[in-house]
Amino acid sequence: MAEAARLVVDFCGERVEVDPDRPFTIGRIADLSIDDNDYLHRTFLAITWDGRLWWLANVGARLAATVSDRMGRLDAWLAPGGSVPVVVPETVVRFTAGGTTYEVDLVLSEAGAAFSTVDVHELDVVGPETIGPPTLTVNQRMVVLALVESALRGSNDRPHEVPATAEAAHRIGVSVTTFNRRLDKICEKLAAAGVRGLKGGTGDLASNRRARLAEFALASQLVTSSDLVLLDSLDSRN
Repeated sequence: MAEAARLVVDFCGERVEVDPDRPFTIGRIADLSIDDNDYLHRTFLAITWDGRLWWLANVGARLAATVSDRMGRLDAWLAPGGSVPVVVPETVVRFTAGGTTYEVDLVLSEAGAAFSTVDVHELDVVGPETIGPPTLTVNQRMVVLALVESALRGSNDRPHEVPATAEAAHRIGVSVTTFNRRLDKICEKLAAAGVRGLKGGTGDLASNRRARLAEFALASQLVTSSDLVLLDSLDSRN
């Protein structure tokens, strides 16, 4: 059995080193108590060492989490009952409970990082061009920005609110109907590209879809702080 690599959990500046000899839990009432938010599971996530790798598991029954690296090169959707290995130096875990989005960092020592990022260069090859991720129109990008503006303008030391549909629609100066129609198109594009958690059964709540889109947008850097000029241009007209 290999010696456990050092793993530190960082939430809003509170840093806790994980003990490999027992599971470390994250939730409303857990080793790391996130918030007294009643929408958050008492025990939502668990971190364990299996003798070779650290694992992050979703032990909740309802909420899902988005797992990524800080550079947006890794994105995984962690549904209830699922687990993923912690293999990059800094893993960012985002999840939404009620209208609040939380962000937890898992900082792994270099000795334990099984994966690392590399510079990618285009190769001169013959063949059809690879199909890339879908491109958002300016109007669609503004919908996404309205959902993540607080996170992009804020910092990582506090949770962020995902705005309600009416609030987000007002932010970009469109009706709720128009906003929802654009949101539908965005979710259809991303779902067709393989992004999970954006479309489902008829019982899915719109708030869950908005939260998942916000998490994915931040994790994959679908939009960044440089895109905020689109919203700033709206403010300058008023």
